[in-house]
Amino acid sequence: MSRLNEKVAFVTGAGRGIGRATARLFAAQGAKVAVVSRTAENVDQVVAEIRAAGGVALGVVCDLGDPEQITAAVANVAQTFGRIDILVNNAFDPSVVFSSVLELSTDQLQRNFEMGPIAYLRTMQACYPHLKASGAGRVINFGSLAGVIGMPGYAPYNMAKEAVRALTRSAAREWGADNITVNNVMPVADTWGAAANVPAPTNVLGRYGSPEEDIAPVVLFLASKDGQFLTGYSLTPDGGQIIDSAR
Repeated sequence: MSRLNEKVAFVTGAGRGIGRATARLFAAQGAKVAVVSRTAENVDQVVAEIRAAGGVALGVVCDLGDPEQITAAVANVAQTFGRIDILVNNAFDPSVVFSSVLELSTDQLQRNFEMGPIAYLRTMQACYPHLKASGAGRVINFGSLAGVIGMPGYAPYNMAKEAVRALTRSAAREWGADNITVNNVMPVADTWGAAANVPAPTNVLGRYGSPEEDIAPVVLFLASKDGQFLTGYSLTPDGGQIIDSAR
């Protein structure tokens, strides 16, 4: 199992959910993985899981809302592993995603942008020289179908995630000459746990996706050679949700 053999991956939001599943799968496929999250306990746990399975991981505690921490984190990973080939931008702040349009404050909206497209942009910029030097750089950003359908009650999240899609398309056009692909993933997945108060899924398959079994393999596809001719796209591992959205 070596679809990412000798590659180095920088995975944000890797302390839980889809980020954790992606980091573990990348390591199982031969990548050296930087596990990036602002929660030290989660970082340590994921690093321990990867190493226990025989993989290589570096824990990086980083608040992606702080540009200096982003720069330092990227420099740390590049110095430790000698390169960065894959960037997965998955982090967000789940505590501030809920608001109606009428009640939305600019502070709450700003936090969503800081942890979403602004953090993604800064991380992409910091990783760019390494991705270019790789000769086959990969960027996988996480958007959301919530923004596509305008999910009620998620106004700040919807707006920030739609900005991520625009960032992805812009970078894909500009970085194609450097053989860097930039794609977007918009999953419908259970990242909250069984006790969370979230709407029931309305997709064709009638369930939320598993981060490990349904979402991380799509990220792996985009990160691997198999996805080398896709760029600027939004892939939707959503159990058919987008079919309803297109009506």
